[in-house]
Amino acid sequence: MKTTSPFVVAAIAAVIPGLALAQSDNGNARQPVDRGPANADYQPAFPEQARAPKLESTDVAIETFAEGLERPWGIAPLPGGGYLVTERPGRLRHVSPEGEVHDPISGLPEIDARKQGGLLDVMLSPDFAADRMVYFTYAKPVDGGVATAAARGTLSDDMTALVNVEDIFVQGPPSDAPMHYGSRITFDGEGHVFITTGEHFTDKNRQLAQELDNTYGKVVRLNPDGTVPEDNPFVGQEGDDAIWSYGHRNIQGAAIQPATGDYWTIEHGPAGGDELNRPAPGANYGWPKVSYGIRYDGAPIGTGEPRAEGMEEPVYYWDPVIAPGGMAFYEGDAFEGWAGDLVIASLNPGEVVRLDIDEEGRVVGEEALAGGNGRVRDVEIAEDGSVLFLIDSEAGAILRMSPKG
Repeated sequence: MKTTSPFVVAAIAAVIPGLALAQSDNGNARQPVDRGPANADYQPAFPEQARAPKLESTDVAIETFAEGLERPWGIAPLPGGGYLVTERPGRLRHVSPEGEVHDPISGLPEIDARKQGGLLDVMLSPDFAADRMVYFTYAKPVDGGVATAAARGTLSDDMTALVNVEDIFVQGPPSDAPMHYGSRITFDGEGHVFITTGEHFTDKNRQLAQELDNTYGKVVRLNPDGTVPEDNPFVGQEGDDAIWSYGHRNIQGAAIQPATGDYWTIEHGPAGGDELNRPAPGANYGWPKVSYGIRYDGAPIGTGEPRAEGMEEPVYYWDPVIAPGGMAFYEGDAFEGWAGDLVIASLNPGEVVRLDIDEEGRVVGEEALAGGNGRVRDVEIAEDGSVLFLIDSEAGAILRMSPKG
């Protein structure tokens, strides 16, 4: 069988923007996942930053775990089985281990469910077994505008009500655009909670992502009660004390890497430029000054360049986009060889994306799975190692992906 010379592979990668080619075991070049032509002709800053080689296909079976949900957005596993699931129109549901969807849980605050707003993410307290505390994010009406907010409340023993609900974070200032809220809520295992936000989409609002006197387009880091940790990067300096990192567009996925404890996020780009990042304290991730994407009308973003001095490079980017939702690091035995991989929800084209990440934190392989089932909003790794994923539609559902056979 004829093989491709490594020198030819390198030459091809040099002239095709964003194309990462690797050698398979038999010496043949491995192509990336085919998602069509790129929107921009930017070159990646390093070879592993875009279009990673396509991984060997995993043979999977897809089944319905639960249905009868409207626009499900976030999912959190309960001890002993079952899940809490948010519906964007403003309902929180208990789903049993058998997939039965119960009546809405009472006690939620007023929620603005226009356009991209509504009830968004949900996460259990790390001490849920003792305090039964549930954390969630939502679009909060504020002074005639809207804001990303995070709140917490105590779940009743029969899982029918939240009581003593209180906000721990309200994005400021309020926005007139019910778009780009973020938002994922993540505990870091060290007594802190990360909350992601968006920059509310409009030309006027997106500029705030570069300014430190607000929480638009930011990662926010708090104590669980909403107070600010003293070691946050802007405490005692110019800027909002709650900010961890800035220059983000619309972060809708976040997870802690089990092997390292690192915090990872994934955010929507415009036409191209979805980004996977590992946000560092005080770091600037560029939006809207630089981007690996372009505007929807074809015009350049900001400076028209994908990178600039003083602004962090994404670990990985997509062009064209996958329109990312939630993500999780894979822990389980069901899928051989997946340990430590990132599993990501994709709204467009609508699939589950798997990334193989090496010990240096570089993406070295990519796979697209479960396509054709609709917009995937969030993912969760079940106790048996299967992958549950939410279908974001009026007739929404939770599907389960397992190894075939």
